[in-house]
Amino acid sequence: MKVIPLRLGPGEDLRLALEDWMGQQGEQAGCLLSGIGSLSVARIRLAGQQQPTRLSGDLEILSLAGTLARDGAHLHIAIADSRGQVVGGHLAHGSLVRTTAELVVGLLPEWRFRRELDAATGWRELVIEPQGGD
Repeated sequence: MKVIPLRLGPGEDLRLALEDWMGQQGEQAGCLLSGIGSLSVARIRLAGQQQPTRLSGDLEILSLAGTLARDGAHLHIAIADSRGQVVGGHLAHGSLVRTTAELVVGLLPEWRFRRELDAATGWRELVIEPQGGD
């Protein structure tokens, strides 16, 4: 595993930045090892919902985890508001960094991740293949 630290600044779209970054890498599989920081806007798809919920204000990223592929990411986030209320779910595009996002990404050169529509779930799900395997 190749470990890369990243820092995003104010106004950056957390998910979009990670997807764009992954698209520039030579590796085809990655994972979030650590993710903390803050958001001013969070767009989170809650369990069982079709569309993201939008939250705004001073939001702390408590945890960020997931998989990265060149054709998309699957990221889960837990955030707390200024009262300490915690919510979590799927990180959606449009979640904006407030002050910083400190991330540690693991790149997995021996693997290839991609996403395909799964008829059983109705979602684009992770397909895992050894690098070089077809």
